[in-house]
Amino acid sequence: MSAIDDLAAELARLPGIGRKTATRLTFHLLKQSPDQSRRLAAALEGLVTRVRRCSVCGNLTEEDPCVFCRDPRRDRSVLCVVEEASDIGAVERAGEFHGLYHVLGGRLSPLDGVGPDDLAIEPLMERVAAGEVREVILATNPSLEGEATALYVQRQLAGQGLRVTRIARGLPVGGDLEYADGVTIAQAISARREM
Repeated sequence: MSAIDDLAAELARLPGIGRKTATRLTFHLLKQSPDQSRRLAAALEGLVTRVRRCSVCGNLTEEDPCVFCRDPRRDRSVLCVVEEASDIGAVERAGEFHGLYHVLGGRLSPLDGVGPDDLAIEPLMERVAAGEVREVILATNPSLEGEATALYVQRQLAGQGLRVTRIARGLPVGGDLEYADGVTIAQAISARREM
C-alpha cells in the first residue's frame, strides 16, 4: 500500500468522510507546502499525547481535573449528564448552566453492542453517593438511544434522594410548525409552560 493509500484509508475512518472525500483530502494535502502538512501532523500528535479524560467528570482536557471541575464558582450541587465531551460545548454556549458535568462516553445501543457497563454510569453513582449532588440533569440526545440511556440512568438514580430532571425538547427558536415532525410537536406540547 502506498503512502497516499495509507492516508486516504485513515481519513476514510473519520465520521462523515467517505473514500472519495478521503482521497480528495489526501491530494489536497499533497498540494500544500510540506510545512503545512508537518503542522497538521504535529497537531494530531499533540492531540494524542496531551489530551486525556478528566478523572472527575470524563471531559476531554489537557489538565486534570478539567477547567469545569477546577472552577470554584460552579455549582457543585448540580450535575449535567451528557453523552459525549463534545456536548459540553453546546450546553456552555447557551450560557445558562453553571453546575458541573458528567460525561457518559456514549449512549446505550444494544444493536452496536453498547451496554451499561460500557458507559461511565458507575462513576456517576459514586459522585452522587459522595453527597454533594442535589440535582442531576439528564442531557442525552432526543434519539431512541438517548432516551433509553436517560431512562436507564434515571432508574439507577432512583432512591438516592435527589432531583432528577430531563432537558426539555420541542421546537427550535425560529422553527416553523409546518416543517416540524409529529413527535417534536407532541414533545413541545407536553413540555409547555405557563406564560
